[in-house]
Amino acid sequence: MSVDSATVRRIAHLSRIAIEDSEVERLRGELNAILAFVETLSEVDVEGVEPLTSALPMQMKKRADVVTDGGIADEILANAPLREDHYFVVPKVIE
Repeated sequence: MSVDSATVRRIAHLSRIAIEDSEVERLRGELNAILAFVETLSEVDVEGVEPLTSALPMQMKKRADVVTDGGIADEILANAPLREDHYFVVPKVIE
């Protein structure tokens, strides 16, 4: 795949990047070099290689999925402008 000058200008426009006409050829060369490198990656044999999410094997830390009230209702409501019992009081929005 090769990028032409019109494509460079379109990419710059879509990216909201202002480029001068003198920069178009340099950017075209850089984009073509990037695309050429990506094409070489398709030649790598990855048959039998498991996908990775990290370079180091690790397990996600999990906690028990237990429903609680948090036990800190008073702290949560401390800065509320209006409250009633353990609830926020908000203006009525539906008649």
